[in-house]
Amino acid sequence: MFNSFGNILKLTTFGESHGVAIGGVIDGFPAGMKVDFDAVQQELDRRKPGQSKIVTQRKEPDTVEFLSGIFEGVTTGASIGFTIKNTNQKSKDYNHNTDVYRPSHADYTYDKKYGTRDYRGGGRTSARETANWVVAGALAKQLINHININAFTSSVGDVFMMKPYQDLDFSKTESNIVRCPDETSAEKMIDKIQEIRKAGDTIGGTITCVAQNVPIGLGEPIFHKLHAELGKAMLSINAVKGFEFGSGFCGAKMQGSEHNDIFNPDGTTQSNLSGGIQGGVSNGMDIYFRVAFKPVATIMQNQSTINSKGEASEIHGKGRHDPCVVPRAVPIVEALTALVFADFWLMDKTRRI
Repeated sequence: MFNSFGNILKLTTFGESHGVAIGGVIDGFPAGMKVDFDAVQQELDRRKPGQSKIVTQRKEPDTVEFLSGIFEGVTTGASIGFTIKNTNQKSKDYNHNTDVYRPSHADYTYDKKYGTRDYRGGGRTSARETANWVVAGALAKQLINHININAFTSSVGDVFMMKPYQDLDFSKTESNIVRCPDETSAEKMIDKIQEIRKAGDTIGGTITCVAQNVPIGLGEPIFHKLHAELGKAMLSINAVKGFEFGSGFCGAKMQGSEHNDIFNPDGTTQSNLSGGIQGGVSNGMDIYFRVAFKPVATIMQNQSTINSKGEASEIHGKGRHDPCVVPRAVPIVEALTALVFADFWLMDKTRRI
């Protein structure tokens, strides 16, 4: 399997959901940056399970331990190694699906591809892996702290955030558990998730991400366009089914005279339907995109399925699962966005004297 992400700044990860630990190695991180360890842990705390009644009740402290690449609190330029121990596994919760395939999970495809699979929480396919990304993204955020990255819950099912991103106060993004600055919409989203959970079902939603103060020139034509790499990063997140950048699908309904972003004398644009990227390169305007998450595949209801012999079977979800992944996915979206920007920022330093 391919376990690395990035070009100059590269993250390689390891570990399974119910193994001893997960972790990673970050290569290409510059020397000389003082690390704010509390800020790294705060990012992990935003993602960790068990923090409210609308997420999985698995209790993991998600405490990161750095093994290398940082000396006396400062990065050395060497590989940064880290681990996060798993402490609250309940593998017996998965004994019911050792020989049956859970609908819409990776059980079937992994078994057919590799001839074996870790049935305990999905093993390597589990979203527990994303904690590694949050660690790396937290360091990337500190490296490019001149760029403001804010992601927020923009919908849960048929409940949408009321305000456009231009009207949001991002200082309030963490005002509630769904991490939405629009508190009225957030309350409705929480109610929706609780309603779905009581029915033993799950629900999907969307996250919008906005990056401000991005320098002009990030992005590498032709096959490393900035928005293409952001799309690749977002589509690598478990449960993501869609990525919409700038005007997205709405732009397909417009005419060029409506869609073109007219320049101001200072190089800014009067509108921003390009989403802050033109020709695959950042233009200095806000970069914004939306990510669509499917409903969680594990539901607390009986479902028809098949076993490894192709025989009809039935399965009922057990264990601790999120009724909606969107609330905990917000810091994951920010982390991967930071990794992409940091990678391109380092790459851009090689382009001109």
